[in-house]
Amino acid sequence: MRAVLPRWSGTLAVKAAVFITVMCCALAALLGVLVHVQVTNQTVEQARERALQRLAQATERYEAGDTLRRGAGVDPPGLPGSLRELAVAGDRGTMVAELEGRPVMWAAGPVDGGRALAVAVDYGQQARTIDGLDRAILWSSGLAIGATLLVGSFAVTRVTRRLHTTALVARRISAGDLDARVNDPRTRPRPEPRLRAHLENQAHTKDPRRPKNPAPQDSDRPKVPARSKDLARPKGSARPQDEVAAVAAALDSMAASLQGKLLAEQRFTADVAHELRTPLTGLHAAAELLPPGRPTELVRDRVAALRTLTEDLLEISRLDTGRERLELDTEQLGPLVERVVRASGSGTRVVVVRDVAVETDRRRLERVLGNLVANAHKHGRGPVELTVDGPVVTVRDHGDGFPEYLVAHGPQRFRTEGGARGHGLGLTIALGQAEVLGARLEFVNAPDGGAVATLELPVD
Repeated sequence: MRAVLPRWSGTLAVKAAVFITVMCCALAALLGVLVHVQVTNQTVEQARERALQRLAQATERYEAGDTLRRGAGVDPPGLPGSLRELAVAGDRGTMVAELEGRPVMWAAGPVDGGRALAVAVDYGQQARTIDGLDRAILWSSGLAIGATLLVGSFAVTRVTRRLHTTALVARRISAGDLDARVNDPRTRPRPEPRLRAHLENQAHTKDPRRPKNPAPQDSDRPKVPARSKDLARPKGSARPQDEVAAVAAALDSMAASLQGKLLAEQRFTADVAHELRTPLTGLHAAAELLPPGRPTELVRDRVAALRTLTEDLLEISRLDTGRERLELDTEQLGPLVERVVRASGSGTRVVVVRDVAVETDRRRLERVLGNLVANAHKHGRGPVELTVDGPVVTVRDHGDGFPEYLVAHGPQRFRTEGGARGHGLGLTIALGQAEVLGARLEFVNAPDGGAVATLELPVD
């Protein structure tokens, strides 16, 4: 069974934890080996000096003809063979070995007759000291690794959480939510120390010689530059940022800049459409007064197209503000679709597989379906079919299909390809109104040719 990681976890947290663990283990092993070797060498050296000292005393007693003390003897049983050979060869040496189940330090030297004089010094205490040291190293290393891993994981977790938050905000911005911000506290400015102290002193210091409410005089007014208002908000130098805070600040700055540009574009579009509305109304009225004829028909047609474009721009600007309100009512989807087709005056075939009652805004839904049907007849080829299957409505033609950019990124205003006529506003309005309805509108191309627009309405 695989362990389920938290949502904010990722490969960075896992890699950092593994790296910290490996480095701590390696460092603990290195330090443990160094301490073990150092202490062991020191302990063995002390035991060796003691054993050699006992051997020197035993040699003096042996040469003087005195009785050897306990633990000393000539060729005693248990003496390691390699150490005896070294002593017989005329050298002195020491060796740690087992004697009757306990560790001892042997020291041996040569005596007459090709024999070896040896002494055995108890080595049990030193062995226990080394074993205890090894256990202490293991326990302390384990605790140090655990503590370091916890602290490191906590630190890395804070970074990964901030990165995860930044990634979520970036995805929200890419989805169209331009109000999304990271707002990392490490990116907030703070006042400069000198200016902050100056402002605090001004706020807390009073001059007893001045009246409480002096009359305003020109001589008392401070002469400040034109941008003196900036002093009311102390200029602050940004707090020391780490890399994550720098990324968050850059993302917030990019989102604010992008939002400002888009809002300016939306305001410009709305203002232009609104300003054109009045003269176009007058132009339309004047065109109606022209005498009948082909030129009059052309003028009226162009004026009508321009009015339609202006109304579409106004509708898009209202959708961009996100303040549209729904007027919900229960509608049978089948009859509503048939009314849309009759109003379009096109030869669209309606197929009702399964009718359903939906709670929706009738005017907006008719606008969406009307734009889809009009787009299918204008840019596709017949036959055009409108199918109702529960809350799902599908509009399909048998033309060349949608452009690749539209299938991948959705409709874009004032963008058309392949010599198509139009401004790309019909599908943009349909998508915007579908979002207001809480519906999902998708654009795909059928495998056997033709464009397919699928509208899925929300149901309780």
